[in-house]
Amino acid sequence: MEYIGELILIAVSAALINNFVLHYFLGICPFIGVSRKLDMAFGMGCAVTFVLAIASFLSWTFTYFILRPGAPLTTWIWQAASPGTEVVPDLSILNYLVYIFVIASSVQFVEMYVRKFYPALYKSFGVFLPLITTNCAILFACLEIMKNVSGAAPADVWGLDKSLTLAIFGGVGFTIAIMLMAGIREELDLCDVPKAMRGAGITLVAAGILAMAFLGFTGVDRSLAALLMD
Repeated sequence: MEYIGELILIAVSAALINNFVLHYFLGICPFIGVSRKLDMAFGMGCAVTFVLAIASFLSWTFTYFILRPGAPLTTWIWQAASPGTEVVPDLSILNYLVYIFVIASSVQFVEMYVRKFYPALYKSFGVFLPLITTNCAILFACLEIMKNVSGAAPADVWGLDKSLTLAIFGGVGFTIAIMLMAGIREELDLCDVPKAMRGAGITLVAAGILAMAFLGFTGVDRSLAALLMD
């Protein structure tokens, strides 16, 4: 039960309590740029979630087996090349380079898939689909995984299950946020917004109010942990 409880806490925290967009203010570019229509927002949310899952899977694999201090594959190669050595190999300096490469490759794969099978959706995304490469929410997920793999005590090292839970539900949280924003903006199109506030102004005000609304989830993780761990 404790194991399931930990996964539930990671999922609820990533999707609602510590929402990547409305808590950490990550991924604001697609959040503002592709939240004009609900169908576009849903498509972007699915694309970001898919990229998050792929990038996090690859990031965890590279970090756990190759990049972290004392990684099993790196240690085996080092000991095979230098028998008897007691030096612990550490390639963590390459983390950022590897993560950027992984994210760019994942986005390229998604872009090719959407362009092939959903050309109308690809055209509606415009420049924002390749801009997922620079979506800091994805790099944030990779760095969170790195922190809980490389920087954690051996007993607390995250497995692939927790890493994918963070990534997938972080993407779900992004989808919830961008769809809420799209619904608000569709309603704003029917409102008499003051001329000085039209466009980016009223959009940012609405985003700020939405972020404050999500503050209502603060503390839910502690109550949920107490419920699940007892």
